Amino acid sequence: MPYRVLAINPGSTSTKIAVFDDEQPVFEKTLRHEASELDVFGGIIDQYEFRKNLVLEAMRENNVPPASLQCVVGRGGLVKSVPGGTFKINEAMLRDLRDPSRWGRVHASNLGAFIADAIGKELGIQSFIVDPVVVDEFDDLARISGIPEIERKSLLHALNIRYIARLMAAKLNKKLNEANLIGVHMGGGISIAAIRNGRVVDVNNALLGMGPFSPQRAGALPIGDLLNLAYSGKYTHQELVKYLTKTAGLTAYLGTDSGIEVDKRIKEGDAKAKLITDAMCYQVSKEVGACATVLSGKVDAIFCSGGLAFNDYIVDQIRARVEFIAPLHLFPGEKEMEALSQGGLRVLKGQEEALEYNY
Repeated sequence: MPYRVLAINPGSTSTKIAVFDDEQPVFEKTLRHEASELDVFGGIIDQYEFRKNLVLEAMRENNVPPASLQCVVGRGGLVKSVPGGTFKINEAMLRDLRDPSRWGRVHASNLGAFIADAIGKELGIQSFIVDPVVVDEFDDLARISGIPEIERKSLLHALNIRYIARLMAAKLNKKLNEANLIGVHMGGGISIAAIRNGRVVDVNNALLGMGPFSPQRAGALPIGDLLNLAYSGKYTHQELVKYLTKTAGLTAYLGTDSGIEVDKRIKEGDAKAKLITDAMCYQVSKEVGACATVLSGKVDAIFCSGGLAFNDYIVDQIRARVEFIAPLHLFPGEKEMEALSQGGLRVLKGQEEALEYNY
């Protein structure tokens, strides 16, 4: 009999759910939430009971009895920095997910553990998170920033990148811990990871830090000019953070974060759209080159995932600059629901030991 796993991926106004029997999807659905439904709650974490009930209702509507599940896996949120893997949900984790002090925010993804924990306890089954965005497998060398007050931190699309790394290693007929890879995930933000023997030993901060600009984010900026902007009086701290993480990059230059729209403009002869897109691809390629040096040039493959990996123009621009390093493989879109369910499945099948969260 296959193992049945429920995966839960909360966003700010939606909750994605999927049920898998081993690797086979049973059903997948995105539950949309109106702002008026969520505004009645005091904070993000207070929404978990409301969302949990909707998840269980959707399962019943799709003829999947909750009692048929063997485990529940929630999206990992802003916990303390952890190595990659599948983690048991415990009280220490839930406590840290309520606390905004470490990362400066409580993100909607933090709800994943609360919903999974609540359903798991009701059914008497195990509940996990898998590869949260704060997976940190850095070599100590990678943490040094240039001033003692600031340490480089690992913040990336860890769930998708680590899952695609597994698929890439299998495609190369290697075990994950034998593969040297460069992973490029291109969505609203862009993560570019140096993966040595299966470990993400270096990566740009994909939210508010280094690396290329993206459809929504600024990436690395000239320090002096950024300081001038910060002290110009034009923006409050909160406004500047929002600008750099939500409305910078393609959005700031072109008024859209849509790769489809930008591609359309380029095909229609829009020179500015081409220039800005080419610059983004140029910066992505430079970061891939930097990761190659981290791996001492020993790179088995480069892979691209995320929504922009569907864009042939963007992929071709990057391919032309980086394939001298290693072959470029495409895994377009995001595989987060598969990644969550497979993390739970590996534990159920005894292929991987669930980790204790005791950080």
